[in-house]
Amino acid sequence: MSSSSAQETMVLGKITAVYGVKGWVKIYSFTDPMENIFDYSPWLLKIDGRVKPVEVESSKRHGKGLIAKLAGVDDRDLARSYCGLEISTDANQLPQLEEGEYYWNQLQKLLVYTESGVLLGKVSHLLETGSNDVLVVKGTKDSVDQKERLLPYLPEQVIKEIDLETGTMRVDWDPEF
Repeated sequence: MSSSSAQETMVLGKITAVYGVKGWVKIYSFTDPMENIFDYSPWLLKIDGRVKPVEVESSKRHGKGLIAKLAGVDDRDLARSYCGLEISTDANQLPQLEEGEYYWNQLQKLLVYTESGVLLGKVSHLLETGSNDVLVVKGTKDSVDQKERLLPYLPEQVIKEIDLETGTMRVDWDPEF
């Protein structure tokens, strides 16, 4: 597969900061558990508009977070140039989900409509609350208002339909809330 072909990628996390002087970087992982980010190789980093595959030479837990040593990155200055980059992988490496299951980033940016067709806004991001995940839906220029709404991610109860093809989600939710 050539690097110019449009392969589908999935964002796994982000390089946040340098760690030490030997080229290590701090990692913020979106995977659960967070160490699973190291199961994917190579990492795909978008640098100056181009995707660069990068191997993780070494990695470990550090405090409440993760640190990694990228192959070929041996000093703090080079490591600093990677800070802020998103870590992606080829979506084909991800486990197949069961019918009706979605990765969080598939839900982000979906337009959220009530069952009666009222546009509430767009999914901004999701929150993990312990009991159930929560969709943060922010108003758009075309939505019923500009309110930010927190909708519990409860398939069948609140979330009635997700259509990735059309980029929409239908919910059982009163626009007054």
